[in-house]
Amino acid sequence: MGWFGKMVGGTLGFAVGGPLGAIAGAAFGHMFDADDDPQRRLPEVGNLSQENHSQFTFFVAAFSMLAKVARVDGRITEEEMKSIRRFMVQDLRLNADSQKMAEKIFNTALQAPQTFSEFAHQFYRQFNDRPELLEFMVDILLRVAVSDGALHKSEEELIVRAAKIFRIPEADYRKVKSRYVSKNDKYYAVLGCRRKDSDEEIKKQYRKMVRDFHPDTIASKGLPNDFIQFANDKFREIQEAYEAIQKERKI
Repeated sequence: MGWFGKMVGGTLGFAVGGPLGAIAGAAFGHMFDADDDPQRRLPEVGNLSQENHSQFTFFVAAFSMLAKVARVDGRITEEEMKSIRRFMVQDLRLNADSQKMAEKIFNTALQAPQTFSEFAHQFYRQFNDRPELLEFMVDILLRVAVSDGALHKSEEELIVRAAKIFRIPEADYRKVKSRYVSKNDKYYAVLGCRRKDSDEEIKKQYRKMVRDFHPDTIASKGLPNDFIQFANDKFREIQEAYEAIQKERKI
């Protein structure tokens, strides 16, 4: 997301609009007031491509929603911050400048009057035709929430609210949750299956996930570049899980 280093300020907040735009404007409105470097000047709003608009919306939404989840139980732990920074580096591949901007969004959202639900609704409006990205956001929220060793009731209430806003079925939410809350049957959880499922049910689910996360499928949907990297990693995880189950069951 190197492009983001050149795209800051109230103008982008206006381009995105809504509660996420308010966060962007507040976070970056005065960040580069004294910066005369032409390489860091903002593009015209009309020149903001759909891809960049989607990436920017995802970027602001992710760290705004994470801020609300991290704060809801009354304190932000060092483990949660480490998990958020791992997400920045390992999933989004953010460079140093973009990591600073992500933390700026996070800290702004912590104190902002806008609610978690407002962020979630705007995220859904932007990505309602991209179910993989909606699930990815729930995955991120759960991953950070459990990083301190427990999924607190107040944290899960927010995450369940997001899943409902995203129109994610309850069964699918439980499958995502099982990746982090239960250490048992890890490979089955990756595929969204249970140990008691038949070989045919597991094969069917595996084929569906391979279709959903295949690199060619993801590339054809015009998803943000950062999500393409996540999808590639997810595709490898699916393959590894199925191979482990095949070996165990001798399928």
